[in-house]
Amino acid sequence: MGDQQYGIDNSRLMQYGEEIKAITDQGIEVAIVIGGGNIFRGIQTVGSMIDRVQGDHMGMLATVINSLSLQSALESIGVSTRLQTAIKMEQIAEPFIRRKAVRHLEKGRVVIFGAGTGNPYFTTDTAASLRAIEIEADVILKGTRVDGIYTADPEKDATATKFDQLSFAEAISKNLNVMDMTAFTLCQENEVPIIVFDMNKPGNLKRVIEGERIGTLVEV
Repeated sequence: MGDQQYGIDNSRLMQYGEEIKAITDQGIEVAIVIGGGNIFRGIQTVGSMIDRVQGDHMGMLATVINSLSLQSALESIGVSTRLQTAIKMEQIAEPFIRRKAVRHLEKGRVVIFGAGTGNPYFTTDTAASLRAIEIEADVILKGTRVDGIYTADPEKDATATKFDQLSFAEAISKNLNVMDMTAFTLCQENEVPIIVFDMNKPGNLKRVIEGERIGTLVEV
């Protein structure tokens, strides 16, 4: 949503598109999971008249809206894409099929996974972890608004210090909010490393892919 209060910021959308294109041009296989918080979060329904399951389904649909937006941005700059969703909506996307997703990646297409896991009570972090394991991804790159993992929220605590590298065990023992625990445990058990970095700084995605030590690496 960029600097807006909600919705989709076209300039931020195109920035992400260009960042992704820069690494696919190098032959990197890219799969993407996007959240929907700029439109709706399932957790918003707590205390409202909408029950949690219904709210989570609304949140999943929000991720599909963002996925369609990113797909349009990527295709407008010549990047071939496929959108797969965990909830069937054949008129606008393919259903998630692992083998098809892998084949699309092999053909150089960017695969966007929408609608989370298709189940309530699971976050898009968990969806990203699950899909990464299923397609045998080398790493999860978690783009955030800050440049890594800190001892506290750096946007609220000026004394927070950054970690350059952590083990999963250290992140758990320090109670650091890397991802929700379900997502984090999936990555730990399947030995999928996570790099948390600032996605909003131009060029950062390419720098991470090229091995520059920015952000925070979490591994076994």
